[in-house]
Amino acid sequence: MTLGAVLATGVPPESAQQAVGYPSLFLLVVLGSLVPVVPTGAVVSSAAVVAFHHASPFALLGVFVVASVAAFLGDMGLYWLGARGLRAGSGSRWPERLRDRAAPERLAQAQEQLRTHGVLVLVVSRLVPAGRIPVMLACLLSRMPLRTFARGDAPACLAWTATYQLIGVAGGSLFGSPWQGVAAAVALTVLVGAVPALWRRVRAREPHGGM
Repeated sequence: MTLGAVLATGVPPESAQQAVGYPSLFLLVVLGSLVPVVPTGAVVSSAAVVAFHHASPFALLGVFVVASVAAFLGDMGLYWLGARGLRAGSGSRWPERLRDRAAPERLAQAQEQLRTHGVLVLVVSRLVPAGRIPVMLACLLSRMPLRTFARGDAPACLAWTATYQLIGVAGGSLFGSPWQGVAAAVALTVLVGAVPALWRRVRAREPHGGM
């Protein structure tokens, strides 16, 4: 089958499994959780689009389970490395790497929310763009045990996966071709991530622009 035929008729199940397979999804989400550079939300949404067009009724469930477990393991690995670095003092760079990705005002806000709401703030942090690292760093600085962090992070990963999977399903349902659905899902994911940042910039300029 030619590339044009694939794009016109849809990706066959076996080709979809090879292109966006569960192992690839797992590795990308784990990597994105450990090194917050890979856009894991877009990865999950794209996988959900392909699963939506898949013949198997369990494809979406598979994406949800794999992405949730991968996100949880990635978070746990990053938290363990951060906690180990704090115990070692200057022997590890992981805490400093987390600090570099958390603006001081966001960290202060995360610490206040953690004192007020406890581990429940982890659920919100996973859903707010760029909110995960400041809250994780706040948990590390408060010396929260790994087991306590895990209890809050597990539902956070489930909620995060469900949110981005719904974005993917929404994008996939708009178009008949998987590649069009993937493009729509990625665009929606970028929009979801960009709106809060733009809103914060507008709020920051209000005191000066409103006078």
